[in-house]
Amino acid sequence: MRTIENLSDLQLTESPSNTRWWFLRSRHFSQRNAGQKRVWIDLDNSPHVPFFMPIINELEKRNVEVVLTARDIYQVRDLLKLFHVRCDLVGGHYGRYRLFKLIGNCLRAVQLAPALSRLRPDLAVSHGSRAQVLVGKVLGIPTLMLHDYEYSTKTGFIEPDWTLMPDVIPDGVMTRTPEHTLKYMGLKEDVYVPRFRPDQSVLCLLGISPEDFVVTLRPPATEAHYHNPESEKLFDAVVRFLISRPRVRLVTLPRNAKQNESLRRKWPDLLARGRMIIPDEAVDGLNLMWFSDLVVSGGGTMNREAAALGVPVYSVFRGKIGAVDRYLAANRQLTLIENVEEIESKIKLVRWNRPTSPNLGARPALTTIVDNIIRVLGSEKTQVLRSTL
Repeated sequence: MRTIENLSDLQLTESPSNTRWWFLRSRHFSQRNAGQKRVWIDLDNSPHVPFFMPIINELEKRNVEVVLTARDIYQVRDLLKLFHVRCDLVGGHYGRYRLFKLIGNCLRAVQLAPALSRLRPDLAVSHGSRAQVLVGKVLGIPTLMLHDYEYSTKTGFIEPDWTLMPDVIPDGVMTRTPEHTLKYMGLKEDVYVPRFRPDQSVLCLLGISPEDFVVTLRPPATEAHYHNPESEKLFDAVVRFLISRPRVRLVTLPRNAKQNESLRRKWPDLLARGRMIIPDEAVDGLNLMWFSDLVVSGGGTMNREAAALGVPVYSVFRGKIGAVDRYLAANRQLTLIENVEEIESKIKLVRWNRPTSPNLGARPALTTIVDNIIRVLGSEKTQVLRSTL
């Protein structure tokens, strides 16, 4: 895997501010092998790190060179370290307000553009990176954006050249160009969950005994544009409900440092008594959930990961429920908690009858996604766009 940080002909200069942005100043780039395609993948959020690792591996098996960049947001930096991936970090978090997000993504696009104009990738791929789409449009790089939540903010005035999404999402809700919409069977979590191998040491590292009733908690995304404050009320009520039961240990995974501090201020007694645990470093979320008795999350990837593993999972997300979560709820793989009154009636505090190993079965998502990327790389439209570079 070719990462920008490892290119000897790139100079990296750190920003003097505390935002940890990096500015790329390129000189020249080595030539790729004859006939080899180059794909630029941008990791725009924490879940994208485990998601793209199998995709990168499969692309390299097909003689595709991969250039990798990432945004320094939430646990991206820690997860890159956990997965032993070296990657240049460009840009950060721009707040919950749409105007700030727009300005921030434009700034990040400006930071990325000089290096990418010389790397000349054949295709830019991400799971919702708006800055990447901006760079693609300016430089004439074809863009393919994966997405699995139809209510997230779109780039607005521009769209990717291709959109790739789960087949449970209805046609026409993600893009104005349905003729360039591609689909894959299953969920994005099906790409990497089949590689999961349980390792019970995660409980020892957290000081949890086999007799404890373990709950993995993920607070709501309070800085997301789609956040509904009702989610926070539900989350707090769930914590109070769970902690009223003996031997319940709450392993809580904040989304960022600000949320970490807020949780520590709100629940100091629980933390002091060891009833709530906030890990000091990034943990393998799949392992933690596998050895938990249930999972409660404010929405997002962790809900779907737990569902993919078969772990009992409850969502306190109160924004617009997307097609993927509706599908999981309809198939009883996810329970939606809609108000405080439903907490006691819906959450079942019984030990999960964990199987010896995950029943992962055949999941075609990875193969289908990689096949679609290869298909787009060879498409006529890609060749036309590349000729403008």
